[in-house]
Amino acid sequence: MKNLKDKTALITGGASGIGKIMARLLLKKGMKVIIWDIDNQKINETVNELSTHGQISGNCVDVSNKSQIEDTSKELSNKGLQVDLLINNAGIVVGEYFHQHSSSDIEKTIAINTIAPMNLSLTFLEGMMERNEGHICNIASSASLVSNPKMAVYAASKWAVFGWSDSLRLEMKQLKKNIKVTTILPYYIDTGMFSGVQSKIPILKPESAALSIIKAIEKNRKILSLPGYIYRTTRIAQALFPIHFFDWFVGQVLGIYKTMTTFTGHKK
Repeated sequence: MKNLKDKTALITGGASGIGKIMARLLLKKGMKVIIWDIDNQKINETVNELSTHGQISGNCVDVSNKSQIEDTSKELSNKGLQVDLLINNAGIVVGEYFHQHSSSDIEKTIAINTIAPMNLSLTFLEGMMERNEGHICNIASSASLVSNPKMAVYAASKWAVFGWSDSLRLEMKQLKKNIKVTTILPYYIDTGMFSGVQSKIPILKPESAALSIIKAIEKNRKILSLPGYIYRTTRIAQALFPIHFFDWFVGQVLGIYKTMTTFTGHKK
């Protein structure tokens, strides 16, 4: 979406982390911004803080609840608001070995990380297709590419998002619709979601990550890996080397398989 000015963006998980930063960046580019989040207090704080940059509003929505998505989207429509840019940013991680997950942990992770972006896109895609214009940006993960201990369910949810998101891009192209889809594959971002993680690969700074995502949207990038070399090197290594060598290199040399050992996550 090369022309952002006077368009409307909806960001899920927009009251904190990179969602909040992206909201600020888009406001400065002349967009109207709507943030959806589950934390009403943070929504109010973010709206008050960013209102000096432009037109911003917020709704308290549990994106894992399809009825709340439908009801709130109808409220937006009744107010004459259309979503031109949808950024599916909301996500959660449990950070335990798979056998330590409860069924509730599994269902909630898949509901928020995987099903919610699909339901949200399904909700707003109809209007985009009618107008033959729009952009959907899905925040997947580097975990969409590499298996990792203590994030089996998270990785599964993000692998699904990657496959679905890029398939959606191809569908819009096949249908000759002017609707762009950008899939983001970031490494760990220092927002608190992955607090405690230790990594040989530098953890991403939220401001620079958010800025890179907005630039990718403006340039209609299909896939953006952060940092850029992860996607290319991972794909090549998986294609060329046997799994035991790949495991050794990723696990022992890069230390990826041990990054979640010291994970603590958001402080409650």
